[in-house]
Amino acid sequence: MNGYSSFAGYYDALQKDVPYGAIAARIRQLGLEYSSENEVVVELGCGTGRLCRELEKFGLDVIGVDISADMLEEAEEQRTPDSDITYICQDMSELDLWGAADMIVCVLDGMNHLPNEEAFRRTVERASMFTCDGGLFIFDVNTEYKHREVLGDNCFVYELDGLFCAWRNNCRADGRVDIALDFFAEKEDGSYTRESEYISEILLPRDLIEETAEEYDFEQIGVYDGLTNDPPCDTTQRELYVFRRKPRGL
Repeated sequence: MNGYSSFAGYYDALQKDVPYGAIAARIRQLGLEYSSENEVVVELGCGTGRLCRELEKFGLDVIGVDISADMLEEAEEQRTPDSDITYICQDMSELDLWGAADMIVCVLDGMNHLPNEEAFRRTVERASMFTCDGGLFIFDVNTEYKHREVLGDNCFVYELDGLFCAWRNNCRADGRVDIALDFFAEKEDGSYTRESEYISEILLPRDLIEETAEEYDFEQIGVYDGLTNDPPCDTTQRELYVFRRKPRGL
């Protein structure tokens, strides 16, 4: 995964329409429905902490993990005085906590941002290690349809207040999408600064996901079309997976 140093300062502006409240509510609902314990939740790839803050509103003890120190610096700057969120700078494929969590989550295609399938397997292994018996592992992934048909080799332009972003994609034969981002931020004198970021998203097939989860002692609860209760279809862009940690020693 990349450091997202340039991206960190513009991330929230580009994600302003993401329904973090609805995502948190869906995670909370799944936790209440499928897990007996719902106190400690860990978010992998937490970025600037917006979902962490929404989850904390439910009275949960929240730990945010991200590989980017710049993203976590933004998260700390947005911390409210009454917040007890713990932020940890770690590669999620090397997750190392001081105890087990009731729930580990990773949304907004954080898993796709891992460098390769082996890193995905290590992430599932570490999640299994730090999820309590009966606890949940919830994450989403971009689908092959989204990678090939929506992202593809397309270009996108975002014009925001004081910010212009050019987004260029290159979809490889194996479904990996390489993304080049150019940010043009307006200065007080009307001139612009330019910063660039290069990131990549791997394709994670369902059979790989389900086989890896089974290998590391997770049972599948369900897979959904985004935040809905519907099963994925041919044009689903993001699949949400819900797994439960099997009891140890059985």
